[in-house]
Amino acid sequence: MERLEFRLLGFPEFRMNGQRMPLALRKAAALLIFLAEAGRPVARETAATLLWPEADEETARARLRRILYKIRIAFRSELVAVSGTSLSLHPALCVEIDSRIFEHACDHGSLETAANIHTGDFLAGFSLSDCQEFEEWAFFRREALRSRLTQALERLVETQIAAGEPLTAVVHATRLVGLDPLSENAHRHLIRAHLAAGNRAAAERQLEACARHLQEELGVTPDPATIVLLREPSKTTAPEAPRTRYVEVDGIHLAFQTVGRGPPDIVLVPGFVSHVERIWEDSRCRAWIAAVSRIGRLILFDRRGVGLSDRVGARPTVDATAQDIVAVMNAAGSRRALLIGSSEGGPGCIRFAVDYPDRLVGLVLWGSLAKGSRTPDYAFALTSEQYDLWKRRLVANWGGPAEFETFAPSLVGDRQAEAWWAGLLRAASSPGAVAGVIDALRDTDVRHLLARVSVPTLVLHRSGDRAVHSEAGRFLAAKIPGGRFVEVAGDDHWFWVGDQNPLLRSISEFAERHH
Repeated sequence: MERLEFRLLGFPEFRMNGQRMPLALRKAAALLIFLAEAGRPVARETAATLLWPEADEETARARLRRILYKIRIAFRSELVAVSGTSLSLHPALCVEIDSRIFEHACDHGSLETAANIHTGDFLAGFSLSDCQEFEEWAFFRREALRSRLTQALERLVETQIAAGEPLTAVVHATRLVGLDPLSENAHRHLIRAHLAAGNRAAAERQLEACARHLQEELGVTPDPATIVLLREPSKTTAPEAPRTRYVEVDGIHLAFQTVGRGPPDIVLVPGFVSHVERIWEDSRCRAWIAAVSRIGRLILFDRRGVGLSDRVGARPTVDATAQDIVAVMNAAGSRRALLIGSSEGGPGCIRFAVDYPDRLVGLVLWGSLAKGSRTPDYAFALTSEQYDLWKRRLVANWGGPAEFETFAPSLVGDRQAEAWWAGLLRAASSPGAVAGVIDALRDTDVRHLLARVSVPTLVLHRSGDRAVHSEAGRFLAAKIPGGRFVEVAGDDHWFWVGDQNPLLRSISEFAERHH
Protein backbone atom coordinates (compact mmCIF):
# COMPACT_ATOMS: atom_id res chain seq x y z
CA MET A 1 0.00 0.00 0.00
CA GLU A 2 1.39 3.38 -1.00
CA ARG A 3 1.76 5.98 1.72
CA LEU A 4 0.81 9.59 1.05
CA GLU A 5 1.79 12.22 3.65
CA PHE A 6 0.38 15.73 3.87
CA ARG A 7 2.31 18.39 5.79
CA LEU A 8 -0.20 21.22 6.04
CA LEU A 9 0.96 22.97 9.23
CA GLY A 10 3.27 25.45 7.55
CA PHE A 11 3.76 25.76 3.79
CA PRO A 12 2.21 22.57 2.34
CA GLU A 13 4.36 19.59 1.42
CA PHE A 14 3.46 16.22 -0.07
CA ARG A 15 5.44 12.99 0.37
CA MET A 16 4.86 9.71 -1.39
CA ASN A 17 6.42 6.71 0.35
CA GLY A 18 8.73 9.08 2.21
CA GLN A 19 9.87 10.98 -0.89
CA ARG A 20 9.02 14.66 -1.21
CA MET A 21 6.84 15.28 -4.26
CA PRO A 22 6.96 18.76 -5.82
CA LEU A 23 3.63 20.03 -7.12
CA ALA A 24 4.05 23.37 -8.86
CA LEU A 25 0.39 23.97 -9.72
CA ARG A 26 -1.26 25.62 -6.74
CA LYS A 27 -4.77 24.61 -7.71
CA ALA A 28 -3.68 20.99 -7.97
CA ALA A 29 -2.21 21.28 -4.49
CA ALA A 30 -5.37 23.00 -3.25
CA LEU A 31 -7.55 20.20 -4.60
CA LEU A 32 -5.48 17.50 -2.87
CA ILE A 33 -5.49 19.46 0.38
CA PHE A 34 -9.24 19.98 0.27
CA LEU A 35 -9.91 16.29 -0.43
CA ALA A 36 -7.54 15.19 2.34
CA GLU A 37 -9.12 17.51 4.89
CA ALA A 38 -12.64 16.48 3.84
CA GLY A 39 -11.90 12.80 4.47
CA ARG A 40 -14.92 11.81 2.38
CA PRO A 41 -16.18 12.11 -1.20
CA VAL A 42 -16.62 15.68 -2.43
CA ALA A 43 -19.08 16.58 -5.18
CA ARG A 44 -17.34 17.45 -8.44
CA GLU A 45 -19.36 20.66 -8.65
CA THR A 46 -18.15 21.66 -5.17
CA ALA A 47 -14.51 21.17 -6.12
CA ALA A 48 -14.94 22.96 -9.44
CA THR A 49 -16.70 25.93 -7.85
CA LEU A 50 -14.10 26.12 -5.10
CA LEU A 51 -11.21 26.41 -7.58
CA TRP A 52 -12.81 28.26 -10.50
CA PRO A 53 -15.63 30.33 -8.97
CA GLU A 54 -16.01 32.63 -12.00
CA ALA A 55 -16.03 29.93 -14.68
CA ASP A 56 -19.17 28.43 -16.17
CA GLU A 57 -19.94 24.79 -15.37
CA GLU A 58 -18.52 23.33 -18.60
CA THR A 59 -15.28 25.31 -18.36
CA ALA A 60 -14.80 24.46 -14.67
CA ARG A 61 -15.31 20.74 -15.35
CA ALA A 62 -12.77 20.81 -18.18
CA ARG A 63 -10.23 22.52 -15.95
CA LEU A 64 -10.89 20.00 -13.20
CA ARG A 65 -10.16 17.13 -15.62
CA ARG A 66 -6.85 18.75 -16.60
CA ILE A 67 -5.87 19.23 -12.94
CA LEU A 68 -6.61 15.57 -12.19
CA TYR A 69 -4.45 14.53 -15.14
CA LYS A 70 -1.55 16.69 -13.95
CA ILE A 71 -1.81 15.24 -10.41
CA ARG A 72 -1.62 11.73 -11.85
CA ILE A 73 1.46 12.65 -13.93
CA ALA A 74 3.21 14.45 -11.05
CA PHE A 75 2.78 11.57 -8.59
CA ARG A 76 2.92 8.77 -11.16
CA SER A 77 -0.04 7.24 -9.37
CA GLU A 78 -3.83 7.41 -9.13
CA LEU A 79 -4.27 9.57 -6.04
CA VAL A 80 -7.83 10.66 -6.70
CA ALA A 81 -10.74 8.29 -7.09
CA VAL A 82 -13.23 9.76 -9.56
CA SER A 83 -16.86 8.82 -9.93
CA GLY A 84 -19.52 10.39 -12.07
CA THR A 85 -20.51 12.78 -9.27
CA SER A 86 -17.69 12.93 -6.71
CA LEU A 87 -13.98 12.96 -5.97
CA SER A 88 -12.01 11.51 -3.06
CA LEU A 89 -8.52 10.37 -2.24
CA HIS A 90 -8.05 6.83 -3.50
CA PRO A 91 -9.15 4.36 -0.80
CA ALA A 92 -6.09 2.15 -1.49
CA LEU A 93 -3.77 4.89 -0.22
CA CYS A 94 -2.47 5.08 3.34
CA VAL A 95 -2.97 8.79 4.06
CA GLU A 96 -1.31 10.71 6.90
CA ILE A 97 -2.27 14.37 7.53
CA ASP A 98 -0.40 16.32 10.19
CA SER A 99 -3.37 18.60 10.94
CA ARG A 100 -5.52 15.55 11.73
CA ILE A 101 -2.74 14.00 13.83
CA PHE A 102 -2.52 17.28 15.76
CA GLU A 103 -6.26 17.27 16.46
CA HIS A 104 -6.17 13.61 17.48
CA ALA A 105 -3.41 14.37 19.99
CA CYS A 106 -5.48 17.26 21.40
CA ASP A 107 -8.56 15.03 21.63
CA HIS A 108 -6.67 12.39 23.60
CA GLY A 109 -4.84 14.73 25.95
CA SER A 110 -1.40 14.27 24.35
CA LEU A 111 -0.79 17.99 24.57
CA GLU A 112 3.02 17.86 24.39
CA THR A 113 2.76 15.84 21.20
CA ALA A 114 0.19 18.26 19.80
CA ALA A 115 2.38 21.28 20.53
CA ASN A 116 5.33 19.63 18.80
CA ILE A 117 3.28 18.82 15.70
CA HIS A 118 1.87 22.32 15.22
CA THR A 119 5.03 23.96 13.91
CA GLY A 120 3.33 26.57 11.72
CA ASP A 121 -0.05 27.94 10.74
CA PHE A 122 -2.26 25.88 8.46
CA LEU A 123 -1.15 26.47 4.84
CA ALA A 124 1.15 29.31 5.90
CA GLY A 125 2.28 31.24 2.83
CA PHE A 126 -0.09 29.36 0.52
CA SER A 127 -3.02 31.17 -1.07
CA LEU A 128 -5.29 31.27 -4.11
CA SER A 129 -6.04 34.95 -4.53
CA ASP A 130 -8.68 34.33 -7.22
CA CYS A 131 -10.57 31.71 -5.18
CA GLN A 132 -12.38 33.45 -2.34
CA GLU A 133 -14.24 30.32 -1.22
CA PHE A 134 -11.00 28.38 -0.84
CA GLU A 135 -9.42 31.29 1.03
CA GLU A 136 -12.38 31.44 3.43
CA TRP A 137 -12.26 27.70 3.98
CA ALA A 138 -8.52 27.83 4.69
CA PHE A 139 -9.04 30.79 7.05
CA PHE A 140 -11.68 28.91 9.07
CA ARG A 141 -9.45 25.86 9.30
CA ARG A 142 -6.38 27.92 10.25
CA GLU A 143 -8.22 29.72 13.04
CA ALA A 144 -9.68 26.47 14.39
CA LEU A 145 -6.23 24.89 14.62
CA ARG A 146 -4.68 28.02 16.17
CA SER A 147 -7.43 28.04 18.77
CA ARG A 148 -6.71 24.43 19.65
CA LEU A 149 -2.98 25.15 19.86
CA THR A 150 -3.65 28.06 22.24
CA GLN A 151 -5.83 25.79 24.36
CA ALA A 152 -3.15 23.07 24.42
CA LEU A 153 -0.39 25.50 25.39
CA GLU A 154 -2.48 27.06 28.16
CA ARG A 155 -3.15 23.63 29.63
CA LEU A 156 0.49 22.60 29.28
CA VAL A 157 1.79 25.66 31.12
CA GLU A 158 -0.52 25.10 34.07
CA THR A 159 0.11 21.35 34.34
CA GLN A 160 3.89 21.74 34.03
CA ILE A 161 4.05 24.41 36.72
CA ALA A 162 1.94 22.18 38.97
CA ALA A 163 4.20 19.19 38.17
CA GLY A 164 7.36 21.08 39.12
CA GLU A 165 8.61 21.53 35.55
CA PRO A 166 8.71 25.33 35.28
CA LEU A 167 11.45 25.52 32.62
CA THR A 168 9.33 23.50 30.20
CA ALA A 169 6.38 25.71 31.13
CA VAL A 170 8.49 28.77 30.19
CA VAL A 171 9.04 27.33 26.70
CA HIS A 172 5.34 26.80 26.09
CA ALA A 173 4.32 30.10 27.68
CA THR A 174 6.80 31.94 25.47
CA ARG A 175 5.15 30.39 22.46
CA LEU A 176 1.73 31.35 23.84
CA VAL A 177 2.77 35.00 24.05
CA GLY A 178 4.03 34.80 20.47
CA LEU A 179 0.59 33.67 19.30
CA ASP A 180 -1.15 36.67 20.87
CA PRO A 181 1.21 39.38 22.19
CA LEU A 182 -1.74 41.58 23.25
CA SER A 183 -3.20 38.92 25.55
CA GLU A 184 -2.42 39.78 29.15
CA ASN A 185 -3.46 36.24 30.04
CA ALA A 186 -0.61 34.87 27.89
CA HIS A 187 1.86 37.27 29.51
CA ARG A 188 0.63 36.19 32.95
CA HIS A 189 1.26 32.56 32.08
CA LEU A 190 4.86 33.42 31.18
CA ILE A 191 5.37 35.60 34.26
CA ARG A 192 4.08 32.76 36.49
CA ALA A 193 6.34 30.26 34.73
CA HIS A 194 9.41 32.46 35.24
CA LEU A 195 8.53 32.95 38.90
CA ALA A 196 8.00 29.20 39.35
CA ALA A 197 11.48 28.68 37.84
CA GLY A 198 12.93 31.14 40.35
CA ASN A 199 13.80 33.72 37.70
CA ARG A 200 12.29 36.92 39.04
CA ALA A 201 14.38 39.10 36.74
CA ALA A 202 12.90 37.35 33.69
CA ALA A 203 9.40 37.76 35.14
CA GLU A 204 10.02 41.49 35.58
CA ARG A 205 11.30 41.79 32.01
CA GLN A 206 8.19 40.02 30.78
CA LEU A 207 5.96 42.45 32.64
CA GLU A 208 7.89 45.31 31.00
CA ALA A 209 7.41 43.69 27.58
CA CYS A 210 3.70 43.28 28.27
CA ALA A 211 3.40 46.94 29.27
CA ARG A 212 5.29 48.02 26.15
CA HIS A 213 3.06 45.99 23.81
CA LEU A 214 -0.12 47.33 25.39
CA GLN A 215 1.09 50.93 25.36
CA GLU A 216 2.34 50.84 21.75
CA GLU A 217 -0.64 48.96 20.28
CA LEU A 218 -3.54 50.04 22.49
CA GLY A 219 -2.36 53.08 24.41
CA VAL A 220 -3.20 51.42 27.76
CA THR A 221 -1.34 50.10 30.79
CA PRO A 222 -1.40 46.54 32.17
CA ASP A 223 -4.27 45.56 34.40
CA PRO A 224 -3.52 45.60 38.16
CA ALA A 225 -4.07 41.82 38.20
CA THR A 226 -1.02 41.44 35.95
CA ILE A 227 1.18 43.79 37.98
CA VAL A 228 0.19 42.13 41.25
CA LEU A 229 1.82 38.84 40.20
CA LEU A 230 5.22 40.31 41.12
CA ARG A 231 4.17 41.56 44.54
CA GLU A 232 4.73 39.70 47.76
CA PRO A 233 1.74 37.44 48.57
CA SER A 234 1.11 39.31 51.82
CA LYS A 235 0.75 42.57 49.86
CA THR A 236 -1.62 41.20 47.26
CA THR A 237 -5.19 42.50 47.44
CA ALA A 238 -6.43 41.94 43.87
CA PRO A 239 -8.45 38.75 43.35
CA GLU A 240 -6.40 35.96 41.77
CA ALA A 241 -7.85 33.65 39.12
CA PRO A 242 -8.43 30.24 40.73
CA ARG A 243 -6.92 27.02 39.42
CA THR A 244 -8.71 25.54 36.42
CA ARG A 245 -9.88 21.97 36.96
CA TYR A 246 -11.34 19.42 34.56
CA VAL A 247 -14.10 16.86 34.64
CA GLU A 248 -14.76 14.22 32.01
CA VAL A 249 -18.25 13.53 30.65
CA ASP A 250 -18.85 11.22 27.69
CA GLY A 251 -15.14 11.37 26.89
CA ILE A 252 -15.18 15.21 26.82
CA HIS A 253 -13.12 17.24 29.30
CA LEU A 254 -14.88 20.31 30.70
CA ALA A 255 -12.89 23.17 32.24
CA PHE A 256 -14.28 24.72 35.43
CA GLN A 257 -13.31 26.95 38.34
CA THR A 258 -14.77 27.69 41.77
CA VAL A 259 -14.55 31.09 43.45
CA GLY A 260 -15.65 32.01 46.97
CA ARG A 261 -17.59 29.99 49.51
CA GLY A 262 -21.17 28.82 49.84
CA PRO A 263 -23.88 28.30 50.58
CA PRO A 264 -25.40 28.82 48.23
CA ASP A 265 -23.54 27.44 45.26
CA ILE A 266 -24.05 29.54 42.13
CA VAL A 267 -23.45 27.92 38.73
CA LEU A 268 -22.96 30.29 35.81
CA VAL A 269 -23.69 28.96 32.31
CA PRO A 270 -22.12 31.28 29.72
CA GLY A 271 -23.38 32.43 26.34
CA PHE A 272 -22.14 31.42 22.89
CA VAL A 273 -18.44 31.77 23.74
CA SER A 274 -16.44 31.75 26.98
CA HIS A 275 -13.00 31.10 28.41
CA VAL A 276 -12.67 30.56 32.17
CA GLU A 277 -9.17 32.02 32.27
CA ARG A 278 -9.45 34.88 29.77
CA ILE A 279 -12.44 36.33 31.62
CA TRP A 280 -10.06 37.28 34.42
CA GLU A 281 -8.17 39.62 32.08
CA ASP A 282 -11.00 42.17 32.02
CA SER A 283 -11.21 44.28 35.19
CA ARG A 284 -15.00 44.73 34.92
CA CYS A 285 -15.61 41.03 34.50
CA ARG A 286 -13.23 40.24 37.36
CA ALA A 287 -15.05 42.71 39.61
CA TRP A 288 -18.38 41.09 38.74
CA ILE A 289 -17.00 37.63 39.55
CA ALA A 290 -15.71 38.90 42.88
CA ALA A 291 -19.09 40.47 43.71
CA VAL A 292 -21.08 37.31 42.89
CA SER A 293 -18.61 35.13 44.80
CA ARG A 294 -19.45 37.16 47.90
CA ILE A 295 -23.07 36.03 47.52
CA GLY A 296 -22.13 32.35 47.34
CA ARG A 297 -19.59 29.93 45.89
CA LEU A 298 -19.45 30.69 42.17
CA ILE A 299 -18.86 27.79 39.79
CA LEU A 300 -17.67 28.87 36.33
CA PHE A 301 -17.22 26.55 33.38
CA ASP A 302 -16.76 26.42 29.62
CA ARG A 303 -19.39 24.42 27.78
CA ARG A 304 -18.16 21.64 25.54
CA GLY A 305 -16.69 22.97 22.33
CA VAL A 306 -15.44 26.34 23.60
CA GLY A 307 -12.81 27.88 25.85
CA LEU A 308 -10.58 25.41 27.66
CA SER A 309 -13.08 22.58 27.32
CA ASP A 310 -12.60 19.99 24.59
CA ARG A 311 -13.58 20.86 21.04
CA VAL A 312 -16.21 18.40 19.90
CA GLY A 313 -16.82 19.19 16.23
CA ALA A 314 -20.59 19.15 16.68
CA ARG A 315 -23.27 21.79 17.13
CA PRO A 316 -24.17 22.36 20.78
CA THR A 317 -27.59 21.26 22.03
CA VAL A 318 -29.65 22.12 25.10
CA ASP A 319 -29.41 18.48 26.20
CA ALA A 320 -25.61 18.57 25.99
CA THR A 321 -25.53 21.75 28.07
CA ALA A 322 -27.73 20.11 30.72
CA GLN A 323 -25.32 17.15 30.84
CA ASP A 324 -22.39 19.54 31.22
CA ILE A 325 -24.07 21.27 34.17
CA VAL A 326 -24.62 17.93 35.93
CA ALA A 327 -20.99 16.90 35.41
CA VAL A 328 -19.55 20.19 36.65
CA MET A 329 -21.82 20.32 39.72
CA ASN A 330 -20.85 16.77 40.64
CA ALA A 331 -17.15 17.50 40.15
CA ALA A 332 -17.41 20.63 42.29
CA GLY A 333 -19.26 18.74 45.04
CA SER A 334 -22.42 20.78 44.62
CA ARG A 335 -25.65 19.04 45.60
CA ARG A 336 -27.98 22.00 44.97
CA ALA A 337 -27.26 25.34 43.37
CA LEU A 338 -28.65 28.59 42.06
CA LEU A 339 -28.32 28.30 38.28
CA ILE A 340 -27.66 31.42 36.19
CA GLY A 341 -28.11 31.04 32.44
CA SER A 342 -26.67 33.88 30.41
CA SER A 343 -27.90 34.61 26.89
CA GLU A 344 -27.51 31.47 24.71
CA GLY A 345 -26.79 29.45 27.86
CA GLY A 346 -30.36 30.04 29.08
CA PRO A 347 -32.15 27.34 27.02
CA GLY A 348 -29.79 24.66 28.34
CA CYS A 349 -30.50 25.84 31.88
CA ILE A 350 -34.23 25.57 31.22
CA ARG A 351 -33.69 21.97 30.09
CA PHE A 352 -31.71 21.29 33.26
CA ALA A 353 -34.37 22.87 35.47
CA VAL A 354 -37.02 20.59 33.96
CA ASP A 355 -34.91 17.43 34.21
CA TYR A 356 -33.19 18.05 37.58
CA PRO A 357 -35.41 20.34 39.70
CA ASP A 358 -34.14 18.71 42.91
CA ARG A 359 -30.62 19.97 42.13
CA LEU A 360 -31.70 23.62 42.07
CA VAL A 361 -32.64 26.22 44.66
CA GLY A 362 -33.61 28.57 41.84
CA LEU A 363 -33.06 29.63 38.25
CA VAL A 364 -31.89 33.05 37.00
CA LEU A 365 -32.06 33.82 33.27
CA TRP A 366 -30.07 36.82 32.12
CA GLY A 367 -30.53 38.39 28.68
CA SER A 368 -31.88 35.07 27.47
CA LEU A 369 -34.60 33.69 25.24
CA ALA A 370 -36.78 30.64 24.61
CA LYS A 371 -36.57 30.53 20.83
CA GLY A 372 -33.74 31.50 18.52
CA SER A 373 -35.52 32.74 15.42
CA ARG A 374 -38.67 34.65 14.59
CA THR A 375 -41.98 33.03 13.71
CA PRO A 376 -45.51 34.51 13.56
CA ASP A 377 -46.10 33.46 17.18
CA TYR A 378 -42.68 34.62 18.41
CA ALA A 379 -42.02 38.04 16.94
CA PHE A 380 -39.11 39.34 19.07
CA ALA A 381 -36.19 37.33 17.64
CA LEU A 382 -34.10 37.65 14.51
CA THR A 383 -35.37 36.22 11.25
CA SER A 384 -33.35 33.45 9.59
CA GLU A 385 -32.08 36.02 7.08
CA GLN A 386 -30.96 38.34 9.89
CA TYR A 387 -29.19 35.43 11.57
CA ASP A 388 -27.30 34.70 8.35
CA LEU A 389 -26.29 38.36 8.08
CA TRP A 390 -25.15 38.45 11.72
CA LYS A 391 -23.19 35.23 11.26
CA ARG A 392 -21.45 36.58 8.14
CA ARG A 393 -20.56 39.78 10.02
CA LEU A 394 -19.20 37.85 12.99
CA VAL A 395 -17.08 35.58 10.81
CA ALA A 396 -15.87 38.40 8.56
CA ASN A 397 -14.60 40.35 11.57
CA TRP A 398 -13.01 37.36 13.31
CA GLY A 399 -9.60 38.19 14.69
CA GLY A 400 -10.88 41.59 15.79
CA PRO A 401 -13.53 42.66 18.33
CA ALA A 402 -16.35 41.10 16.31
CA GLU A 403 -19.85 42.42 17.15
CA PHE A 404 -18.46 44.33 20.13
CA GLU A 405 -20.88 47.19 19.50
CA THR A 406 -23.79 44.74 19.82
CA PHE A 407 -22.70 43.21 23.12
CA ALA A 408 -21.20 46.23 24.87
CA PRO A 409 -22.20 49.48 23.13
CA SER A 410 -21.20 51.55 26.15
CA LEU A 411 -17.58 50.38 25.75
CA VAL A 412 -17.16 51.11 22.04
CA GLY A 413 -13.88 52.97 21.67
CA ASP A 414 -12.32 51.37 24.76
CA ARG A 415 -9.30 49.83 23.01
CA GLN A 416 -8.29 47.65 25.92
CA ALA A 417 -11.78 46.14 26.23
CA GLU A 418 -11.97 45.60 22.47
CA ALA A 419 -8.55 43.92 22.39
CA TRP A 420 -9.58 41.69 25.29
CA TRP A 421 -12.75 40.60 23.46
CA ALA A 422 -10.84 39.91 20.24
CA GLY A 423 -8.29 37.82 22.12
CA LEU A 424 -10.97 35.89 24.01
CA LEU A 425 -12.75 35.06 20.75
CA ARG A 426 -9.57 33.76 19.12
CA ALA A 427 -8.63 31.66 22.16
CA ALA A 428 -12.11 30.34 22.90
CA SER A 429 -13.29 29.17 19.49
CA SER A 430 -12.88 29.53 15.74
CA PRO A 431 -15.01 31.24 13.10
CA GLY A 432 -16.23 27.93 11.70
CA ALA A 433 -17.19 26.59 15.12
CA VAL A 434 -18.96 29.81 16.10
CA ALA A 435 -20.91 29.71 12.83
CA GLY A 436 -22.20 26.31 13.98
CA VAL A 437 -23.12 27.75 17.39
CA ILE A 438 -25.08 30.57 15.72
CA ASP A 439 -26.90 28.04 13.54
CA ALA A 440 -27.76 25.98 16.62
CA LEU A 441 -29.09 29.06 18.42
CA ARG A 442 -31.20 29.97 15.38
CA ASP A 443 -32.83 26.52 15.54
CA THR A 444 -33.29 26.44 19.34
CA ASP A 445 -36.83 26.30 20.71
CA VAL A 446 -37.56 25.41 24.34
CA ARG A 447 -40.99 27.05 24.58
CA HIS A 448 -42.59 23.65 25.19
CA LEU A 449 -40.47 23.28 28.36
CA LEU A 450 -41.36 26.57 30.04
CA ALA A 451 -44.61 25.43 31.66
CA ARG A 452 -42.71 22.47 33.18
CA VAL A 453 -40.20 24.62 35.09
CA SER A 454 -41.07 24.14 38.76
CA VAL A 455 -38.20 25.95 40.51
CA PRO A 456 -38.33 29.63 41.54
CA THR A 457 -37.28 31.67 38.50
CA LEU A 458 -36.00 35.22 38.10
CA VAL A 459 -35.65 36.74 34.63
CA LEU A 460 -33.31 39.73 34.29
CA HIS A 461 -32.97 41.87 31.17
CA ARG A 462 -31.69 45.29 30.16
CA SER A 463 -34.27 47.45 28.46
CA GLY A 464 -32.10 48.36 25.45
CA ASP A 465 -30.29 45.03 25.00
CA ARG A 466 -29.14 44.97 21.36
CA ALA A 467 -28.36 41.24 21.23
CA VAL A 468 -31.58 39.82 22.73
CA HIS A 469 -34.74 41.95 22.80
CA SER A 470 -36.17 42.55 26.26
CA GLU A 471 -39.53 41.15 25.09
CA ALA A 472 -37.83 37.75 24.91
CA GLY A 473 -37.21 38.04 28.64
CA ARG A 474 -40.79 39.09 29.32
CA PHE A 475 -41.98 36.04 27.40
CA LEU A 476 -39.85 33.73 29.55
CA ALA A 477 -41.18 35.20 32.79
CA ALA A 478 -44.79 35.07 31.56
CA LYS A 479 -44.62 31.41 30.48
CA ILE A 480 -42.67 30.01 33.45
CA PRO A 481 -44.99 29.37 36.41
CA GLY A 482 -44.28 31.99 39.06
CA GLY A 483 -41.56 33.59 36.93
CA ARG A 484 -40.58 37.12 37.94
CA PHE A 485 -39.32 39.67 35.41
CA VAL A 486 -36.95 42.48 36.36
CA GLU A 487 -35.96 44.98 33.68
CA VAL A 488 -33.03 47.30 34.31
CA ALA A 489 -31.88 50.33 32.34
CA GLY A 490 -29.08 50.11 29.80
CA ASP A 491 -28.13 48.82 26.36
CA ASP A 492 -25.33 46.36 27.17
CA HIS A 493 -25.87 42.63 26.77
CA TRP A 494 -22.98 41.59 29.01
CA PHE A 495 -23.90 41.55 32.68
CA TRP A 496 -20.50 42.85 33.83
CA VAL A 497 -20.74 46.03 31.73
CA GLY A 498 -22.82 49.06 32.67
CA ASP A 499 -24.58 49.47 36.01
CA GLN A 500 -24.15 46.13 37.77
CA ASN A 501 -25.74 47.09 41.09
CA PRO A 502 -29.39 46.38 40.18
CA LEU A 503 -28.43 42.96 38.81
CA LEU A 504 -26.26 42.01 41.77
CA ARG A 505 -28.91 43.23 44.21
CA SER A 506 -31.62 41.16 42.45
CA ILE A 507 -29.45 38.03 42.42
CA SER A 508 -28.43 38.49 46.05
CA GLU A 509 -32.03 38.96 47.25
CA PHE A 510 -33.22 36.01 45.15
CA ALA A 511 -30.45 33.76 46.50
CA GLU A 512 -31.13 34.78 50.10
CA ARG A 513 -34.84 34.15 49.69
CA HIS A 514 -34.53 30.66 48.21
CA HIS A 515 -31.34 28.94 49.37
